[in-house]
Amino acid sequence: MAVAVLLTSCDEHRDFMDTGMKIGHVLCTDGDVMSYPQYESSGKEAIAVVFYTNADTEIEGEGYAVYLHDLYPEMFADSIGVAQKTSADLSALDGNENTFSMFSTSGMGSPLAKSVFALWRYGQSAYLPSVAQMRLLHASKEYVNPIIERCGGAPLSDEAGECWYWTSTEVKGQETAKAWLYSMGSGSLQETPKDQAHKSRPIITINR
Repeated sequence: MAVAVLLTSCDEHRDFMDTGMKIGHVLCTDGDVMSYPQYESSGKEAIAVVFYTNADTEIEGEGYAVYLHDLYPEMFADSIGVAQKTSADLSALDGNENTFSMFSTSGMGSPLAKSVFALWRYGQSAYLPSVAQMRLLHASKEYVNPIIERCGGAPLSDEAGECWYWTSTEVKGQETAKAWLYSMGSGSLQETPKDQAHKSRPIITINR
């Protein structure tokens, strides 16, 4: 009889909590990542929403999360004439490195990079996404926008007058004058003078 009871209990179906990070999960100010239902009952403060999870060991971090709000329109550079040493590579996931290059280039200020560096708090290092990272964000927009709104943020716009966001990628061959804008509406690119003011949406690399 004891053996029969043991076998029955072993075969009994159980639901175990899935703790893996997924697109649409919420990143909190203390670094915890959780599903929205878990977040809703946690009493914690949301700062971003996961839009990409990483299975490639050659790519830094476990994934990317997008901030809940746009940043006020700023110029990529405060004047024209100096390359800010981004990779200018449309396929590189290097927004973090690009943003630091923009911030630290001598002889050229970057109001855009300064506005992003001002967000560095709670141990979360925000930066401007590269073109390749914006493409990943665009691909996940329909999944992350509802969660962004539930967390009190502003959804990524796809309306014609509001869909254009700065990337951190300069235009190859024209680095002294232009960088890429990215449309969250169509997924298209537009080379743009760096002294124009446009909004941006910072992202975070999740390291745990």
